[in-house]
Amino acid sequence: MVAAGTAAILVVATVASLFMAWTIGAGSSGSTPFAPAVGARAISVMRAGFLVGILGFLGAVLQGANVADAVGTGLVGGISLSPTASTVLLLLAAALVAVGIFTGYPIATAFTVTGAVVGVGLGLGGSPVWPKYAEIGTLWVLTPFVGGGVAYVTARTLRHEGIPERYTVPVLGAIVGLIVANVPFTLLGSGSGGASIAAVIAGGLPVSTAVGTGLVSVAVAGLVAGALVWDLGSGVDSAERHFLLALGGLVAFSAGGSQVGLAVGPLLAAFQGTHLPFTVSVLALLVFGGIGLVAGSWMGAPRMIKAIAQDYSSLGPRRSIAALIPSFAIAQTAVVFGIPVSFNEIIVSAVVGSGFAAGGAGVSRRKMGYTVLGWVGSLALALALGYGTITLVELL
Repeated sequence: MVAAGTAAILVVATVASLFMAWTIGAGSSGSTPFAPAVGARAISVMRAGFLVGILGFLGAVLQGANVADAVGTGLVGGISLSPTASTVLLLLAAALVAVGIFTGYPIATAFTVTGAVVGVGLGLGGSPVWPKYAEIGTLWVLTPFVGGGVAYVTARTLRHEGIPERYTVPVLGAIVGLIVANVPFTLLGSGSGGASIAAVIAGGLPVSTAVGTGLVSVAVAGLVAGALVWDLGSGVDSAERHFLLALGGLVAFSAGGSQVGLAVGPLLAAFQGTHLPFTVSVLALLVFGGIGLVAGSWMGAPRMIKAIAQDYSSLGPRRSIAALIPSFAIAQTAVVFGIPVSFNEIIVSAVVGSGFAAGGAGVSRRKMGYTVLGWVGSLALALALGYGTITLVELL
């Protein structure tokens, strides 16, 4: 039997988690994946918001377990987050992200949630998990350079007059196909991380696992490249738009997989730390968080989609493709290693990198400066407020 007070706190924590999922759907995971496509006029703002909600839900259910576990149990050592602590940090993080949504500036959700979790955990007497912080910090620091750099090189290649697009687009498609074949899906494996399409198919081939995985990966890459070659036969412009929309869908899917854990990870820890007469599975929490993402994407994402698509850079299809490919790769890296990552940081860095490939046209340096300050400030503020708030709550 659960005490009435504990049950009430769990209810509040559940509502706070749903609100956090809503803010993520309205902000980072809902707004950023299709922003380059909207900027390139390949899809309307409202249609992008609708599609990103559906794809984000699928990503949350099929790929969300790794990050959820990392956020709930891997950021602070020596303690388990209580229902009270989970409620405090979820409300705090959601409030900060909501401020970013309504002011039009992208607040990095991963920075905010990570800061709140670490601040609350340390306030409860937990110990820092330095190896995990090193992983997170490395990805956060490298993202602007890797994402922006790859986007810049890709955009320059696509714009190069001496390299026909009938060659570059299929090659880029093959690279995307290799990634798709090797990304993990929860339902395909027995562990929390799942298994990839290539690994599952390779298991049924009469060759070694490594050889089979390589063969399947090459086959998927070839199918994607072949489809683009066929599509290019109907016109370069239409093929680029189709490729761009497919990339937007993949990034939206990846956003759900990497972002839902920010909302349900603390709730997972709260349920695991409470003796309940029933079991709450990780899959059930991922579905719950996915519903929140859908609601946020449909209700609040259009405003942020417009802000990112129009305020940071006026992109054409080629620069948009260049921005989405590294975004997809970085997001899937975060999913594999269970690292909370900011989709705002990923997409904005890639958009700016591809924008500089055209001489920096349309890139607002002042806007970027404020955005970076917002990212750093949200991490520091969430950390300080999390520590101070839980310390005050514990004294009451």
